Parts: sequence; structure tokens; C-alpha cells
Amino acid sequence: MEVNSQDIFFEKQKRALDALSVVNKVDEVIYGGAAGGGKSMLGCAWQIMRRIKYPGSRGLIGRAKLKRLKETTLETFFEVAKRDFKLETDKHYSLNNQSNVITFYNGSKIFLKDLFTYPSDPNFDSLGSLEITDAFVDEVVEIDYTAWNVLRSRTRFMISDELRPAVLGTCNPKKGWVYNEFYKPSTQGKLRSNRAFIQSLPTDNPHLPPSYIETLRSLPEQQRKRLLEGNWDYDDSIDRLFDYDDLLRMFRNEKVGDGKYITADVARFGKDSTVIGVWEGCSLVDIVEMKTSSVDETVRAIKNEVQKHGVTLSNVIVDEDGIGGGVVDYLKCRGFVGGSKVVKNKMAKNLRAECYFKLAEFVEQNKITILVKSKQEEIVKELDSTRRKDPELDNKLQVISKDEIKRMNGGNSPDYADMIMMRMYLELKPNYGKYRIM
Repeated sequence: MEVNSQDIFFEKQKRALDALSVVNKVDEVIYGGAAGGGKSMLGCAWQIMRRIKYPGSRGLIGRAKLKRLKETTLETFFEVAKRDFKLETDKHYSLNNQSNVITFYNGSKIFLKDLFTYPSDPNFDSLGSLEITDAFVDEVVEIDYTAWNVLRSRTRFMISDELRPAVLGTCNPKKGWVYNEFYKPSTQGKLRSNRAFIQSLPTDNPHLPPSYIETLRSLPEQQRKRLLEGNWDYDDSIDRLFDYDDLLRMFRNEKVGDGKYITADVARFGKDSTVIGVWEGCSLVDIVEMKTSSVDETVRAIKNEVQKHGVTLSNVIVDEDGIGGGVVDYLKCRGFVGGSKVVKNKMAKNLRAECYFKLAEFVEQNKITILVKSKQEEIVKELDSTRRKDPELDNKLQVISKDEIKRMNGGNSPDYADMIMMRMYLELKPNYGKYRIM
């Protein structure tokens, strides 16, 4: 029951299939980048072809929510199976709605999976026992980078020289880990050798009716650029705190303001880093980073910087979450609790939001500089990923959570951004003492 790809796929879809072939040794592919690019059709057809060609193999079709998958992607699967492969339900394959497994006549299977990051399972332990050959994730920008990596680690069933593991993701343009890990590196010629990014626009799809293209052309500018033109660098300023050019402008050789300060974002979890920033006025002059640190190690590191730069304890502030509380207790320095009440800005939801909005003001007005050029890429990336929460609602000013930024930023915690943000607390509540650790 072979199907000639020349019959059902257009050119951009064929490029994606070529990338996934054994010859190219690519095992992670992102396809799409606009509306109407034949994304779901490609993913479903690829899964069907693999299951038919390799009896007994196991695939997966996933989306952030299983309900949405069944309402959209699965309907495309049924359509493609019947129209392009002449497959009949109950004869060539069957769907078990309780186990959410599609079983083919030759013993191959496709698992339908919910890939949303639930608080009860942030590391996707529920996928721990899963063994699959390959996976297709529809609207991959809706899932976390952790889910993508876990799926990739589970593609180990029936693997051979002829049958390589592979994960295919499809999506429309959206800022986040897909942008950072696939789109941007592809434009810079820095995409990893085992990865491929293939953009397909509505105009690449010969099967779309002209009326669909006209509908896309009539959309508001930002939506039109994203969905018709496939523009990944669209202006999403409605929720953006920082202008990108302003962030780059911080990295100039200029010192701003007086006084000496230390801000420290202490690791809460095993994968986070402890980041200590040394400031002269509003200029970040040094960064000390510790990949793993206990309370004692963190205290010693901060003491060293205090003594080295002559900083008063009243100008030292440490994030009190997790082991940071122990550091504050030991040093008797200032503690930062992001969820606590605001200092001045009554429009802000909490202290963390107030300090981030204050930082945005300082960055825009060129009141802050960073002299540590070696960390420019990480700092810009983290601050650029820090967004206003629900900007379209008439609520208090809020910022998305640290965990949300982590998910946008490929699983990396915004430790540098939070360390810089805490410097604003010392602007809102200036020095109240003169003691130093001797």
C-alpha cells in the first residue's frame, strides 16, 4: 500500500520529507511558519506512511491539549487516511477512544497524547515508559521545550540503520523556544546539523482556494505579516516590556549613577544558577555565576564580593525564595520577595511586576548600562522573553511567571534578568544603613 509522494505533496512538503529521510540524518524538523502551509496534512500523512511501511512500529501524534487534537488534527488524519491512502476504518485501522491509540492492520500503532505542562507533572514523567519510533506535534509552539526534548528521548523503538528516530513539529510563527532554537539559528546559518527548519507559506500551497489568500490579506497588519507573510519577527509590542534596540543599547562603555550595590538571584532548583551582580550606580560591572550552590557557598560568594568592592549590607539584596531565605538570614542583608506588596506603583500587581516595569522605564531612558559584554546574548534573550501578562485586559500590571519565561526560553531560567530586575528595588527603597562585612 505504497503512495507516491509526487501525487499528494507539494514542493515544500517534499522538502520536509526529504529532511526526515534516512540519508540526511536529521531527526528534528520544524515545518510551517504561516497559515495554510499544509502543516497538519503533512504530519498526519508522514505518520500514516511510516506506520504502513514499517509493520509493528509506533508513532505519536501530540498537541498541547488532547481535546483540541481530537477536534482538529485527528479530523485531518481521518481525511488524509481516506482521501490520499484509501484506508478504511475498522478494515485498515481502528481508534480506541479510551486508550487513545490508533492500531493499524499490520500491528503498527499511533498514540494520541496530551502534551500540556501540568503542575503535577512538569517533567513529563507520564511519558517515561513510552517507547516510540517517531512523533508528530501539531502546533508545537503551544507546548514546552521540555515536552519536545522528552519526546525526542523516547524515540527509540525499532530503531535501525533503515528506520531512524524523528520528531516533526508544525506551527505558525510565534516568539518562544521554536523561534530561539530553530527559526533564528536557521537565518544565521547556526542550526544544529541534526535539525531542519522549513518555512511554508500559503502561496506555496497550490491546493488553497484564492479566497483563503484574500482573507489572509484582509487581516490586520500584524496578523497578516505573521500568517500570510510568515514573519517571525513581527511586532508583538502589546505584551513586550523592552524594545530590542534599547536592550542592545545597555551594553555600552558608560557608567551611570553612584554607589555600590549587589543583587543576587539564588538558585531555587537543581537546574537553576545562582547569579550575583555587582553594580556601580546603575551600571552592572561584574557577574558571578554558580551552577550549583548551597546556603554556605552562596553566603561565602556574596561575602567575597562585598569585601572586594566595599559594599554596605544595606545595598545587598538577595531573592528570598528557596535557599535564598537562609542566605538573607545569615547575612542580615535585604531580602526580595517578588509576590509581596508594591512600594510605590499602586498599578502593579506585586513587587516583582513593579520592579520589572521600573526596569523597563530605566532601559528606555538609557539609565542603566551593562559592562559585562560576555553575557550580552543571554541577558538580551531573557529580558526579551519577559512579557506583560494579559495586556489586553484592564487589570493591574503583571509580568508572566518565571516558569513561563523558562518555557519560552528553551527551559533556561531567567536568572540574569531577575538579578538585574532586583536592582530596581534599591531605587524604590534607597540605602538605609552604612555597615560593611569586614
